[in-house]
Amino acid sequence: MSLKKEGSPKRVQSLELGKNEGKYVELHGWVHDIRILGKLTFLIIGDPYGYYQAVLKGELAQKGSSISRQSYVVLRGNVVKSSSKINPYEVQVDFFEIVNDADKVLPLDPASKVQSELMTRVNNRPLDLRDSEERKIFLMRADVLRIIRDFLAQNGFIEVDTPKIIATASEGGAELFKVDYFGRPAYLAQSPQLYKEELVLALGKVFEIAHYFRAEKSNTVKHLNEFTSVDIESAMMEKFDVMKILEELIKHIHSLLKASGYQVNELKDHFPVYTYEQVCNSTGVKFGEDLTTDVLNEFGKDKEFYFIIDWPLSLKPFYTMPKGEKLSESFDLMYKGLELASGGQRIHKYDLLVERLKANNLNPESFSEHLKVYRWGMPVHSGWGLGFDRLMMVLTGRSNIREVVLYPRDSKHLAP
Repeated sequence: MSLKKEGSPKRVQSLELGKNEGKYVELHGWVHDIRILGKLTFLIIGDPYGYYQAVLKGELAQKGSSISRQSYVVLRGNVVKSSSKINPYEVQVDFFEIVNDADKVLPLDPASKVQSELMTRVNNRPLDLRDSEERKIFLMRADVLRIIRDFLAQNGFIEVDTPKIIATASEGGAELFKVDYFGRPAYLAQSPQLYKEELVLALGKVFEIAHYFRAEKSNTVKHLNEFTSVDIESAMMEKFDVMKILEELIKHIHSLLKASGYQVNELKDHFPVYTYEQVCNSTGVKFGEDLTTDVLNEFGKDKEFYFIIDWPLSLKPFYTMPKGEKLSESFDLMYKGLELASGGQRIHKYDLLVERLKANNLNPESFSEHLKVYRWGMPVHSGWGLGFDRLMMVLTGRSNIREVVLYPRDSKHLAP
């Protein structure tokens, strides 16, 4: 097959047919479905942007009638109005070439009205994406990433890239993937937390969107071992300042998605704020205990986006700024019972940070490279980390995080 040459028909996509009514064009895509009616063959052709009907006559009709579904083709013809419900325009074909035949039997059928099992779809993701509903998830995912980047940049945040192979756990704990780094022990990063705090020293406001890793063995609908996180950190901001940025970001995403034609829920004018103590009093949890999934589901069953603030210091990482003796300047953003983001004000004083490391049974010497920055005039700073994959679950209405991640990694699945 030869690529488009000078003087050949204009190459267009399905969504451009209306702009090319009456013109002779070239298109390419996959055969989504086939219908034979007398001496005519009607092919439903798919491409990344949608579907359209191609009408084949004569020898081309015979050639098209025997092709395997999902085969990739190139065709040329005139664009005319159509009575098809798939697309208001169709192509009257006079040139038809099979680029690559698909197997007769495929692991799943993107054209089927019966959805395949989740892991069948995940294990055959490229073919799964030829289903328009599944493809829409990842088109939306790309749009949301762009929206987030644009929003944060417009609000003065500088995008940074921090290491994913680190010498010390970002937050302590045992949920780490250990790797051999030229004979020395190292770990896959759980978050950019320590680096993004250090960078506010000179950059002021930073953000990062990247993959991180947690060696959790929990195999739930909301956990993965490799996940995408959106993180910000800002100098001279306190807890409520960064909460405001997070709320504005979520509302901005919804607004732009709705303007782009995506189906998203209407949001309330303001995200409600509850204290950890209020949640405990409402659900009968003893103060100081962590809030389990069941507790959070019970409390959030009649709510959408909301914040829980002022968690016990004992439940938050060592770098969290204390609020009195028992509480912390912290918050979580929730959707119903699902935690989407966690953040708050960080400690900016060297001595207090060392004290909190020791209180969490962590050796300050292991954090010496991080601690030295706090002797250089570290400003007050706050930030948050947003679980992007979980946000996509909320935006798409999907119930399993594996549905919104192209190639999910959990404790039971490493392939493909």
